[in-house]
Amino acid sequence: MKRALVTGASGFVASHLIRRLKKEGYWIRAVSRHDPYFFQSSADEYLHLDLREPTCCQKALYLKDGLSFDEVYQLSADMGGIGFISSAQCEIMKNNALMNIHMIDAAVKSDVKKYFFSSSACVYRNMKPGEHQLTEDDAIPAYPDNEYGWEKLYTERLLTAYAAKYKFDLRIARFQTSYGPQGTWQGGREKAPAAICRKVAQAQDGGFIEVWGDGSAVRSYLYIDDLIEAILLLMCSDIKEPTNIGSPEYVSVKELVEMVIDISGKKLSIKYVPGPVGVLSRNFSNERIYSIGWKPKISLREGLSRAYRWIQEQVR
Repeated sequence: MKRALVTGASGFVASHLIRRLKKEGYWIRAVSRHDPYFFQSSADEYLHLDLREPTCCQKALYLKDGLSFDEVYQLSADMGGIGFISSAQCEIMKNNALMNIHMIDAAVKSDVKKYFFSSSACVYRNMKPGEHQLTEDDAIPAYPDNEYGWEKLYTERLLTAYAAKYKFDLRIARFQTSYGPQGTWQGGREKAPAAICRKVAQAQDGGFIEVWGDGSAVRSYLYIDDLIEAILLLMCSDIKEPTNIGSPEYVSVKELVEMVIDISGKKLSIKYVPGPVGVLSRNFSNERIYSIGWKPKISLREGLSRAYRWIQEQVR
């Protein structure tokens, strides 16, 4: 039985990953500062630890009888949607850097065999809609538009240096925005798909919803089941370089909002208001992850339908 440590276990991606790893027969220790948000963790152990503290990272990785974890999934991060990452730059850089520095240092001392790090498409620069796709190598020279992306790039470099020196298997995945049931949908840290679903679910038929910006920003979104499948395939592969994981289905914010409204069956208008938007567009290549047989299976409309139904129930 493989032993895996999953950090950030109260979060959206980690919660889904734990359930999938258990189905695959893993023994799981889950670590978070918080209790599970939406469903009881299926992990074998659930430890409340603050990974900004080096002693907590050591506790997270300690196993009796001199054993070590076969795999570590480092998903713990101080993060959220554009409203959060545009207003908490110092907290994001400090908290995430501390967690990542202490975790990798403790992991190599615990003789961890394979280490997964969840990076982000935020490492890429601002792009114009329709601009040629960026590959993973195009992240350098670097010019992320937010501090969350800068910290992710620093950590990628940190982990690569540790892997070269201490000879463990490293996997780095650059996530696009993921969404789906059991995701954060209120409170200021929710991502755009969840925020739009909530606003539509709360709106009275015939009314309107407010949306930041002018609706022209272009994004792609990845359904959570597709993301988890990609993580597992990447871990089993021989790919050691940072790897984009995302959907080739790009839409404007306006198209995203109109799709959710259509799914809801309501008649709503859109009122665009000033607010943080982020980059104009991102368009990057997924050829590296495609090379190991992965492609997303859930269309944006199907995924949004599932997410909307779940958020609608939470609103009710």
